[in-house]
Amino acid sequence: MGDYSSSRSERRPSFMKWLSKLFKGGSNRGRGGRRLQEPDEENIAWRAPPRPFDDGSRAHNRENDDLGHAMSRSSAEDLKRPNAHEGYNWGTDNDDYGKALQDSLNSSAYPPYNAAPYYPRDYRKICGGCNQEILYGNCLGCLDTYFHPDCFRCHACQYPITEREFSLSGKHPYHKSCFKELTHPKCEVCFQFIPINAAGLIEYRCHPFWSQKYCPSHEYDYTSRCCSCERLEPRNVKYYRLEDGRSLCMECMESAIIDTGDCQPLYHSIRDYYEGMNMKIGQQIPMLLVAREALNEAIVGEKNAVHHMPETRGICLSEEQTITSIHRKPRHGGHRRMTRTQNQMLVRRCEVTAILVLYGLPRLLTGAILAHELMHAWLRLKGYRNLNPEVEEGICQVLSYMWLESEVMPSTSAAAASSSYPSSSSSSSKKGAKSHVENKLGEFFLNQIANDSSPAYGGGFRAANEAVNKYGLRAILDHIRYTGLLPE
Repeated sequence: MGDYSSSRSERRPSFMKWLSKLFKGGSNRGRGGRRLQEPDEENIAWRAPPRPFDDGSRAHNRENDDLGHAMSRSSAEDLKRPNAHEGYNWGTDNDDYGKALQDSLNSSAYPPYNAAPYYPRDYRKICGGCNQEILYGNCLGCLDTYFHPDCFRCHACQYPITEREFSLSGKHPYHKSCFKELTHPKCEVCFQFIPINAAGLIEYRCHPFWSQKYCPSHEYDYTSRCCSCERLEPRNVKYYRLEDGRSLCMECMESAIIDTGDCQPLYHSIRDYYEGMNMKIGQQIPMLLVAREALNEAIVGEKNAVHHMPETRGICLSEEQTITSIHRKPRHGGHRRMTRTQNQMLVRRCEVTAILVLYGLPRLLTGAILAHELMHAWLRLKGYRNLNPEVEEGICQVLSYMWLESEVMPSTSAAAASSSYPSSSSSSSKKGAKSHVENKLGEFFLNQIANDSSPAYGGGFRAANEAVNKYGLRAILDHIRYTGLLPE
């Protein structure tokens, strides 16, 4: 115990002597003109330890802190030691060790804590497609709305839009091709997009009743047109070709009358319709179905005939002529109809020689033509002479229109007929219901009569129809007999 205490007491004075020499030496060196500034706490850089993750790492970090603190003090003491060659140095002997220590503290074993970046709510981007926040990656902007690339989709096909250009309708984006399919009209004949004209506009033709849209070029590129309903032949449909060059669509062909014998029941039913309106036709007038060429020849041989453009479909003859008529029922041969013709001499026995009608037309159109021509026959047989074309053709069109109404709209026509002639009856009530296709054709034929642009057939019909609706058919016929004109 005594030896240990004495040795300890001896060490303390010697340490103090060494410390005093150190300070004296430092003061003497300062007098020599070169002085080393002692590092204070402000000049010593202390590195903040990395953030701990658990208790074990905290203990390890405390050991590293103590070791780092000791190294820093040792470096501070080294700054006070002179260098034999270069004067005074800043502790270069321990730099390598200090760097190694700092590298170990910054190693991946102790990852630094990086807080997630904070974005104010006003700067956050919400996808307009999925309504989720866009956190990373690319995004698309459209009309102040952001989208994930996969969420920016076409409103039509629902596939992502990847092209640089797209179409916009309201707030909905579209592929340019999808938008064109939706908005750009297609031709209903060739099924291609209707081309843009030289002025940059989409120019097309449209049938006023059927609303069939088609390219303007189809009006002069020999595209077939139905001779009955006027619709153009689509590329994916074949029309029936008649022997005189005309074409018929499939809908019109369903009720077409080809043979003269097949037309006789219809002819007699229309004569009964006249009789029901107290307008009986006493004479037996021949009725023939003829081809286009035969009808045109008959028109040339008829005096004072009025031609209905673009094509005349029937005529009431007053002169004796030899007519080539259709007499045999056709046989199917592809899309052409095989018929047999026969020449027939028409002898005049009264004011009316015969009634000729173009063959191959639907039943309702054939009946409308027969009703028109029978009215011509009735006027001539009853002594109506030298009438103005607008008056005669107009009143004949009124009877044709009335018969069509009785077939297409029986209830309406029956009420109208009974108001003019109490004893009249509609023959259509004895017939079965017509198909939707035939009724639609009947509506088209009514529309054709009402909107005819010719002065005699169109203007005459509208004037005569207005007069009949106002005064009644019998009063109008009496007025025409005495004045030759329609009432004002």
